[in-house]
Amino acid sequence: MTLFHFSKHYETPAKAAAAACHYGWLATHAKPLRQPALTVVGPASLTFEHIDGRHAQKEDLLPLAALLGDAHGAAWASDLHRAQLDMPHELRDGSVLADFGSCREAALRNRLESGFLPDTAALHAMLTLLERSTDGPAAFYKDSNPRNFLITLDGTVFSVDTDDVTLAPFGYDLAKLITTLIMTHGPIDPPDIEAALNGYNHAAARHHAQLGATSRERLGDFLALHAVLTAPYAGRNGYRYGWLHQHPRTQGPS
Repeated sequence: MTLFHFSKHYETPAKAAAAACHYGWLATHAKPLRQPALTVVGPASLTFEHIDGRHAQKEDLLPLAALLGDAHGAAWASDLHRAQLDMPHELRDGSVLADFGSCREAALRNRLESGFLPDTAALHAMLTLLERSTDGPAAFYKDSNPRNFLITLDGTVFSVDTDDVTLAPFGYDLAKLITTLIMTHGPIDPPDIEAALNGYNHAAARHHAQLGATSRERLGDFLALHAVLTAPYAGRNGYRYGWLHQHPRTQGPS
């Protein structure tokens, strides 16, 4: 690690404040998820310790899956056992973590308007997946795409970017990692996805037995949602592969 600094600037002071709040909440309640030190909170910027590290690759899926399971389980044990996925979760400073469904329902409707869903039947199918995902214990989502992990030469994993943290069911952010690894680096063999889910469940269950119950079918629902929600970013941010490269029979956006 090299001790320099990195400043991230935000469009508004409110967005900077929200990111700082999310950072603090994760540092308190999701301790397995190591973050660079936050050194300065400006009016519309955050300054962090600079980390020399590479972004996540497909071979990192298994250890990152276990890390996410551990972090989600820790957050549930520390705070989110009080949360319900369909309601905003109030934090001790008076701010909230957004509920799981509201922003994603709006995003799915936007995908139809933008042409990333073919028709209203496809939208209804996605909304049905979303609705049936709002049961069970609450974890969190912080956009676990490969760029939001930095892995140092000694193998230390840092998680970055706390702009968008919401409630989410267990396994949902693992599905985001799988989806975006595929979009960045190409197909992942099904046994590797199964192994990642098993590692995730095992790590989460160490905090409470009920937390290690994400099924392969439920993970598939989350993967389908992410395929649609992430579709507008294909060709950007290093996303060189479409979802059809992983599932050639899937009908939907690539």
